Amino acid sequence: MDHHDYINKNKLAWNERAKIHINSVFYNQAKFLQGENSMKEIELSLLGDVKGKKILHLQCHFGQDTLSLARMGAKVTGVDLSDEAIGMARNAAKQLQLDANFICCDLYNLPEHLNEQFDMVFTTYGTIGWLPDIDRWAAIVSKYLKPQGEFIFAEFHPVVWMLDNDLQQITYRYFKDEAIIEELEGTYADKSAAVKLETVSWNHSLSEVIQSLLDQNLELLSFREFDYSPYDVFPNSVEIAPSRFQVQHLENKIPMVYSLKMKKR
Repeated sequence: MDHHDYINKNKLAWNERAKIHINSVFYNQAKFLQGENSMKEIELSLLGDVKGKKILHLQCHFGQDTLSLARMGAKVTGVDLSDEAIGMARNAAKQLQLDANFICCDLYNLPEHLNEQFDMVFTTYGTIGWLPDIDRWAAIVSKYLKPQGEFIFAEFHPVVWMLDNDLQQITYRYFKDEAIIEELEGTYADKSAAVKLETVSWNHSLSEVIQSLLDQNLELLSFREFDYSPYDVFPNSVEIAPSRFQVQHLENKIPMVYSLKMKKR
């Protein structure tokens, strides 16, 4: 698939999603603007005290987590492909009077827009599946980390992405294969939304992700897997504890999320 073709398709899809998500119950922007921290226990436990730290947030959508980090005292820069989402992030930052910088670009082109290093690079949930080349992604992570800087990452487990959209049977290969081109109705944040979007994504195995980061001179500090999702985004899900969701017929039998904490040597 042509490089720009997948970027254009996904940018269009995420622009439409942003318009739906900003008003969704799932994201509850009104509550966020009133002071709620949007981040979950998994990533908060890895971040620790971020006060005074410079943090780069990759694939930030419309910036709730980015601005949550700013509220926690960090100096933040958020990056996303969607100009709609970045516009919303900038508006929220202005409304909340938070010091946050937002950049709209394809992730691989970030060096054309940003030339500085950070104490932390941060990215979570539903991000790397939109990228075809994990080695290039890992190089971006490393480029923007200061020596001894930390990379904080939480993502849905690749085992989940092997299953069909109803999570009933294995449909896709665990290891990276051809692009997965889908046309889906609704979005994870509003399954009844009257929208049909074509997207292009890829599966990335744990070994592909971890080895790509190790090859970029990052040292692994923590690797964990979780049998739940902190978000209610999968079909037939049940909440087994606050902000812990499992798929009803799979229960705790599969990993649903993993996290990494790494340090640049």
